[in-house]
Amino acid sequence: MAEITVSLIKTLRDKTNGGMMDCKAALVEADGDLEAAETILRKKGIVDADKKAGRAASEGVVASRILADGKAGILAAVNCETDFVAKNDNFRDFVEAILDHIEASPSVDSVEALLAQDYAGDAATLEEFIKIKVGELGENMGLARFAKYEVSENGGVGTYIHMAGRVGVLVELTCENAATASTPEFGALAKDICMHIAAAQPICVSSDEVPADLVEKEKDIFREQMKDKPAEIIEKIIGGKMGKFYATNCLLDQAFIKDGDKTVQGLIDEVSAAAGDKIAVARFDRFGVGEEVEAEA
Repeated sequence: MAEITVSLIKTLRDKTNGGMMDCKAALVEADGDLEAAETILRKKGIVDADKKAGRAASEGVVASRILADGKAGILAAVNCETDFVAKNDNFRDFVEAILDHIEASPSVDSVEALLAQDYAGDAATLEEFIKIKVGELGENMGLARFAKYEVSENGGVGTYIHMAGRVGVLVELTCENAATASTPEFGALAKDICMHIAAAQPICVSSDEVPADLVEKEKDIFREQMKDKPAEIIEKIIGGKMGKFYATNCLLDQAFIKDGDKTVQGLIDEVSAAAGDKIAVARFDRFGVGEEVEAEA
């Protein structure tokens, strides 16, 4: 077998604009033959995929899947360039293949780590599989973000997809009695909460989860608005204003979308009392097509 040197890989990369690992794999397959390796990349669509990578992908779908009898779930946002492709059956099959991979793979905490995982099909990695599909469908596409929940205690996972995949929600509920999670009432509560999250867009479950810097930012805004008032009055007013802030942004404090006379926590309390159990929201994710994703620290 020919020696695959760094220089050879770089030559192929400069010629095709392919990724380093893609170029190395092609050269190994071609036994060091540069021309044959380029052909391999072209057949896989990797060269074209890298050329398309800079194009905006602001359309796509959000898809979900419930696993393990409701004890686990997946939510994924997959982007493409046009609404036309987003509605295409081939693209939808591509999204399902990504969900298959997430379901079968060990849990990881970033898109980058997931893309680097071995892929069960013809491609070496999930990233290579996506590049192949980009070549086939002719648009820049990619996995924008994903969430995978696995319930470690009593409870379950619910999901809701809104507007044919424009918005998707995944939620984990906990309870104290294992039997509660298998009841229709528990499932209905999970769906209602997911629908509420899709519409109301809370930023966190409860007020104690609001980042401290965001709390101080809001307080500073209020202080500036009332800077002519006495300090002791300002602090009292701020308490009330922050209560309204939490009621707008924190899931449990929000007015339930189906009944504005009760909060989401009030709804949970009602279902808990009827079940003779204590139900709580552990976490949630809400993805929307085209949303900006904050870079990880």
